[in-house]
Amino acid sequence: MNNIYIPPVVKNLLIINILFFIGTLVFNANDTYPLVQWFAVYYFDSPSFKIWQPITYMFMHSPIDYLHIIFNMFALYSFGSILEQRWGAKKFLIFYFITGLGALGLQWAVQSIEIYNQIGHFIPDINKYIPKNQAEIGLIRDIYFGPMLGASGAIFGLLVGFGMLYPNAELLIMFIPIPVKAKYIIPVYIVIELVLGVGKFQGDSVAHYAHLGGALIGFILVKIWKDKKDTFYTLYE
Repeated sequence: MNNIYIPPVVKNLLIINILFFIGTLVFNANDTYPLVQWFAVYYFDSPSFKIWQPITYMFMHSPIDYLHIIFNMFALYSFGSILEQRWGAKKFLIFYFITGLGALGLQWAVQSIEIYNQIGHFIPDINKYIPKNQAEIGLIRDIYFGPMLGASGAIFGLLVGFGMLYPNAELLIMFIPIPVKAKYIIPVYIVIELVLGVGKFQGDSVAHYAHLGGALIGFILVKIWKDKKDTFYTLYE
């Protein structure tokens, strides 16, 4: 019987994410989830922002939607294991955290632009500012007091990295009856995220620009790190 091998960094990331998730569920007071308030990340100008949140938000997942952590951890195991074995532990860990931070950076940049377009200032004094209409009230509430959490930004970085290094790897996608090559399906995911981010559909609380930020930084890092001796179609030709 073959044992499933999980590289050390991926294994530890899986363990930390699961421990954070269990802790979020256990330390819950009247559905307020205090660990979310402490370890998810808030907008940098929010009174709820803490200096450690840009790192800890990557280990937090929705305590309500269990599919959030299930899909992210499955992708981390599936794609992260291959990339860690290719790059080594140190390089993989750097890639993971840089893409996660890049995801947050793009999300914050887009939020800053939204605030400026609506209010006229990138960093208004939130304690003194009086919203002029319902649109401003909703914008300030969502950006300043809505936490962002999840490993999805870093996961999108892994997806892009995998797609660039193994473009002809065939992937089984839910609801698609035949395998699809990575070089076809991963760009489709990126386009969908772009459409959803620009469209800002009502009721959609997903941080699509964070996903795009992780994907963008992942693309840049792989282009910088790519071995000169490699062809683009390194494996699975």
